[in-house]
Amino acid sequence: MRIVSVIVPCRHERDHIEAFCRSVAAQVLPEGWALEVLIADGQSEDGTRERLAAWCLGDPRFVMLDNPGRIVSCGLNRCIERARGEFIVRLDVHTVYAPDYIAQCLATWQATGADNVGGPWRAEGAAGPQGTVQRAIAAAFQSRWVAGGALSRDLAYEGQVDTVYLGSWPRQTFERFGGFDETLVRNQDDEHNLRIHKSGGRIWQSARIRSTYFPRASVADVFRQYRQYGYWKPFVMKKHGQAAALRHLIPGVFVASFVMLLILSIALQLILSLDLVAHESPEWLALSWAKLGVMALLNLQFITYAVGVIFISLAIAREQGKELGRYLPRIIMAYHFGYGLGSIRGWFDALVRGRPDPAFGRLTR
Repeated sequence: MRIVSVIVPCRHERDHIEAFCRSVAAQVLPEGWALEVLIADGQSEDGTRERLAAWCLGDPRFVMLDNPGRIVSCGLNRCIERARGEFIVRLDVHTVYAPDYIAQCLATWQATGADNVGGPWRAEGAAGPQGTVQRAIAAAFQSRWVAGGALSRDLAYEGQVDTVYLGSWPRQTFERFGGFDETLVRNQDDEHNLRIHKSGGRIWQSARIRSTYFPRASVADVFRQYRQYGYWKPFVMKKHGQAAALRHLIPGVFVASFVMLLILSIALQLILSLDLVAHESPEWLALSWAKLGVMALLNLQFITYAVGVIFISLAIAREQGKELGRYLPRIIMAYHFGYGLGSIRGWFDALVRGRPDPAFGRLTR
């Protein structure tokens, strides 16, 4: 009997862990394959450990491991160290999986021989009035205009990609490329996929590998989440000397240019208002024209972005539901500015301080 190992990092999942375990237990595997499920708990203090331990007692296929490092990369590595399977599938507690999810991962790997295979990243919100904001967050998440055209959000795409949602690997992938970088609180999957690419490996996405992810349910939580994603991306880029994709740079460049123009306009206004140069002198005239030019660029950038956000919001609301329209502009800005501001701070800490800020190591879920 061949074994497929499911690896799961978790922390503070009391309200979700039992439903997740039921969904994994219901997976239909191809004939000749057996399941083992390794769940690494990051020192939960909310009752998750007790509920998970009780489930493991009732189903010997499930094993709870300790993850003293608490973060995802540490949890994944602890699971990989204990895994007995020749094929390894990562699952997330906040995702619902098709009954043949693992079977399709196996089939795609056997058909392509890829080093990592997975399905598209499909987001969905809860039904009813209580879930309106979460549905709007999911709709923005799925939009190519918000996601920068990431193929992982394209539900129909079949082929090679630079990264994939969650992932599943033959054991040889970890023997060849190593495990996950435990210095990274976020983006450890992107870094691992970039390592695979740079070493000549292949990552494959199949639309037949189906799952549904439930995102954060508030705009503030989305902002904090994407600020943390943006923060850790420069550490990945510094490590490898390149970005995994151009879209990872755009939010940081956009926000940095906006902030720089704003600071420059304030500085020019201060110089002129304090009479630091003689009134009507050539220098004063040059500074006045410079101030006007900076303000024009700042206004142009702001208006262009605002109009773009409104049009994108209208397009998403037209397809996904008019009731989402009032939330979408704030949500789109939370995605972009959260990621952009995080990237700026990440570049400062990566290049100037030379080390990450512990404050950005705090988990957001």
